Amino acid sequence: MSSTAVKHDLRIDWATHAAAKYACETWHYSKSVPVPPLVKVGVWENEKFIGVVLFSRGASPGLLKPYNLTQADGCELTRIALTSHRSMVSRIVKLAIQFLNRNSPKLRLIVSFADPDEGHYGGIYQAGNWLYSGATPRSVEYIGPDGNRLHGRMVKKQGWTTVQGKRHKTLTPDECTPIHKSGKHRYLMPLDAEMRERILPLSKPYPKRTKDQESANPADLGGETPTRTLQITEVP
Repeated sequence: MSSTAVKHDLRIDWATHAAAKYACETWHYSKSVPVPPLVKVGVWENEKFIGVVLFSRGASPGLLKPYNLTQADGCELTRIALTSHRSMVSRIVKLAIQFLNRNSPKLRLIVSFADPDEGHYGGIYQAGNWLYSGATPRSVEYIGPDGNRLHGRMVKKQGWTTVQGKRHKTLTPDECTPIHKSGKHRYLMPLDAEMRERILPLSKPYPKRTKDQESANPADLGGETPTRTLQITEVP
């Protein structure tokens, strides 16, 4: 007798910043919230809050330039932060993207990354028929004095950086421990037919899951402004 997958009741709506912060710090390996501006999409399974899917401009201002797009034309899926649940992650991501697209119909492309150093190869993106365009160059991240992981843009030799025209103080490399990172797998989700045709020549064969990745993280959770927020009545 063949088994049939059961679809559990999922509800997708805007999440508050407090709910997104809780989900990221509790259920995501990074233990951090991405840099704003953010689109915070909440997920409820059988009326229980199970986490968030977050979209943002991403870490690089040039994220969309290779596709001849501006920052207003697309975004990065930067967090999938979920607690225990029964629904397929690929279904949750699909519904979150549909929700985003309904509320931001001018978006044309979503980019996301899977970090092999965290045991991720992009299984949820492959299940959702995202296009794989290869890996990013190797990079360096840092562990700060408090033990938190820092992106390279947050550690500067001069001790400061500029974000959206404003200068911000940073740590210096001498204050941190460097971590040499492998390139991340890059996945693309076009949101219209013309964009799919435009990026199709970039398509490469999907990377395969290794035994190390299977044991490290079988769920393989990867890696504009809402007009209203949904008040969370129950946060685990």
